[in-house]
Amino acid sequence: MDLSNIIDLFLHLDKHLEVVAATWGIWIYALLFAIIFVETGIVAMPFLPGDSLLFVAGALAAVGGMSLPALMILLSIAAIAGDAVNYSVGRWAGPKVFSWESSRWFNKETFNKTHEFYEKYGPITIVVGRFLPFIRTFTPFVAGVAQMSYRKFALFNIIGGILWVCSLTALGFLVGNHPWVKSNFSLVALAMIVVPSLPTVCVLVKHMVKSR
Repeated sequence: MDLSNIIDLFLHLDKHLEVVAATWGIWIYALLFAIIFVETGIVAMPFLPGDSLLFVAGALAAVGGMSLPALMILLSIAAIAGDAVNYSVGRWAGPKVFSWESSRWFNKETFNKTHEFYEKYGPITIVVGRFLPFIRTFTPFVAGVAQMSYRKFALFNIIGGILWVCSLTALGFLVGNHPWVKSNFSLVALAMIVVPSLPTVCVLVKHMVKSR
């Protein structure tokens, strides 16, 4: 497997999960852990699969490909640990982040929107932000920049991480347990990837139209 194939696998694991799980065996849990940790822990990686990956993993567990309890426990830990690292980086970077310019590694517009969201809703943003693509990656970073106390952050981080992982994997599991779904898993998995991505696509299209 060449480098381009490895990168494609890492970025679009949700599309290849059924095949990878059958090939990798128990090591699929380590790969999923790494992707969720990086997606939540590194502010420059909001494009990695998150919601769709959890959804598809839960559905795959329903057809016998993985263990739902193992997914919930391991990926909750990954999500919580990732946000903790992201928070620490934001706290270290501090207010000087506001002077950073947009680049391929830092989206200033998304940072500003997340900061506004945080200012309006406070700590609950850490929980709600888990379910918003792109915002999810910036939320703990913004909390760190805003110097939220770690004790308060840790509480909302744990609640949000567990809710995000368990709700989406459980929903995928419930859908995947349907007899028709079991017989047409590939088709349903594709829908699980496309549908959650629609809001993000709509926002991007709207932004492109406004910029013209």
